[in-house]
Amino acid sequence: MEEKNIKQICSSFDENINHMEQLLPIEQSFDLIKREIEIGGKRATFYFIDGFMKDEAMLKLLDSLLSIQPTDMPSNVQEFVKKHISYAEVDVFQDFNQVLQNVLSGVVCLFIEGYDTCIGIDCRTYPARSVSEPEKDKALRGSRDGFVETIVFNTALMRRRIRDPHLIMEMKEVGASTQTDIAICYLSDRVDQALLKTIQERIASIQKTDLKMSQETLAEAMFKRKWFNPFPKYKFTERPDTAAACLLEGKVVILIDNSPSALILPTSILDMIEEANDYYFPTITGLYLKISRGIITFLTVFLTPVYLLFIQNPNWIPEMFEFTMIRDVINIPIILQLFILELCIDGLRLAALNTPSMLSTPLSVIAGLVLGEFAVQSGWFNSEVMLYMAFVAVANYTQPNFELGYALKFMRLLLLLLTAFFNWIGFLAGCILIFCFLAFNKTLSGRNYLNVKLN
Repeated sequence: MEEKNIKQICSSFDENINHMEQLLPIEQSFDLIKREIEIGGKRATFYFIDGFMKDEAMLKLLDSLLSIQPTDMPSNVQEFVKKHISYAEVDVFQDFNQVLQNVLSGVVCLFIEGYDTCIGIDCRTYPARSVSEPEKDKALRGSRDGFVETIVFNTALMRRRIRDPHLIMEMKEVGASTQTDIAICYLSDRVDQALLKTIQERIASIQKTDLKMSQETLAEAMFKRKWFNPFPKYKFTERPDTAAACLLEGKVVILIDNSPSALILPTSILDMIEEANDYYFPTITGLYLKISRGIITFLTVFLTPVYLLFIQNPNWIPEMFEFTMIRDVINIPIILQLFILELCIDGLRLAALNTPSMLSTPLSVIAGLVLGEFAVQSGWFNSEVMLYMAFVAVANYTQPNFELGYALKFMRLLLLLLTAFFNWIGFLAGCILIFCFLAFNKTLSGRNYLNVKLN
């Protein structure tokens, strides 16, 4: 908002209250509370939102202010705050834009007759669920807490782990309508200053009026991805120990209010596929888990395309692997079987998301029977195709990053399509395309997934 449109608070109490009545729909919104009292013989008015502060806190505040005598009322608002308001977080606002923004954020704003400023008392408390283990980022060993939707709780979880004065948490606001709180967290003595400056400038230049989809809207506004490259630009985590470890590595963590996950920058393909569980075990165990996940990730992309390639060229199959050949009658082309199963697996995944927990087990049994034994017996699918697609479906869940899992799926579909139409030439071209998708997937840091600087 331009400076000329900012109305300053004046010394006229009635004029200030009338302007607040114009700004806030007190009569229409039941949760916008206006409370008129008398403090030290002077008129005073509170503005706050019901639900953002506890009744006990409001009662204590009122008891303290109502006990003030007229002789104890100083002429200066700073002296009043110092003598009569015992809360830790108190601020003084000069204009109505600050007042409106803070009231809608849950801060109690107090106008007192004779003062040309407004007193903001931050005794708010946001509705929040308990700090519990995330459903997605399960911990085999280590802490069981996770981020919640309240940004102050999330910053506290990280402060608890990093007791270093170099830990900086800058608070920003994005969106004219939502005014969403965003915390940029970094260690000032370890962070890449050029990357930090880029992030700060990108956030400051965001022109969106709201963050409808929270962190996803912010991510798209900071760095718009190319629609044809499905690989994610950012890493997300719901575990504070992972976020703290990334901070100690010199990375930047962005927390968004109303979002239970942290956005981590910069990222590479190795960052995407690693998990915190890898570091909670002895070195050899953690190394084995990393190698296993890497191999399974590779097979997720290449297993079914390579199988299709050998089916199209049976003379390439070594004698020791001849048992992989399909002996049954093929009623539907292999490529169509693979694509139909890809769609069915996604359908089951979507169904699982929307199925009540008490029905998820029966649904899984029915789906396993229908898409397993009965699907093969009916002649729609061959058992070998079902086996390899079952491996791919299960292997996708070894991938900690949901977006990366779907990016790998799209690469697999691309390979299947090119192999089906152009045989080994298409397979080779698909491999080159996948490498290009990785090599030219530029992220916010100016580096790609292979950690090479791009101009």
